[in-house]
Amino acid sequence: MSIRLFELAGADETRRFSPYCWRTCLALAHKGIEWQTIPWRFTDQDRIAPYGSRTVPVLLDGDTAVVDSWNIAGYLDTAYAGRPPLFECEAARAEGLFIKFWTERALHPLITRMVVLDIVEVAAEQDRRYFRESREKRLGRPLEAVVADRDETLVKFRETLEPLRAMLGVQPFVGGAAANYADYTVFGTFLWARGVSPFRLLVPDDPIHGWRERMLDLFGGLARHATGFPV
Repeated sequence: MSIRLFELAGADETRRFSPYCWRTCLALAHKGIEWQTIPWRFTDQDRIAPYGSRTVPVLLDGDTAVVDSWNIAGYLDTAYAGRPPLFECEAARAEGLFIKFWTERALHPLITRMVVLDIVEVAAEQDRRYFRESREKRLGRPLEAVVADRDETLVKFRETLEPLRAMLGVQPFVGGAAANYADYTVFGTFLWARGVSPFRLLVPDDPIHGWRERMLDLFGGLARHATGFPV
């Protein structure tokens, strides 16, 4: 039985924009594993509840269900050990864990403050009220107010990227000569923004922009050909 993956989709089911789902898709492509996508929306929680999760990705491999992108990465390296590893050693796994927390705690809040209102426009009709109400409750103000100063947030976002920028100024990928799971973790964040918003996060002469272009071309242009805005 082929692997199936619940992935967050918008009104257009080809618009996939969860950064966590993107990590898993890129991990599967890295391992050379084919998968079938099951489009999932924010209000479809009953569809994944049997697997013990309220969020995606949820990976189904035969009778095995794995939830959470980090857990899925570990599962893939164990269950498909004969294929290219996501973590070549324990040090690479530790690096990946650091990048995971840095991305989620430093980058995601800033991305949210720039694109959260745009998500309403691309979300499925049945999700829009839920998404707005749940995010406004979480953020403590209307979404319009959240993004009102996004030009200023963009300056802070680019400053926060400086360690990544410095690294990519001397090597092509976070993983070194080739991309690894740490790259997929950060790149998933940029694919989230690209999937929902035309707001430009990078300028062409930024080393991170060049890295993003290289990442878009991986695996036969998997990410480049995905539905998204041309940013």
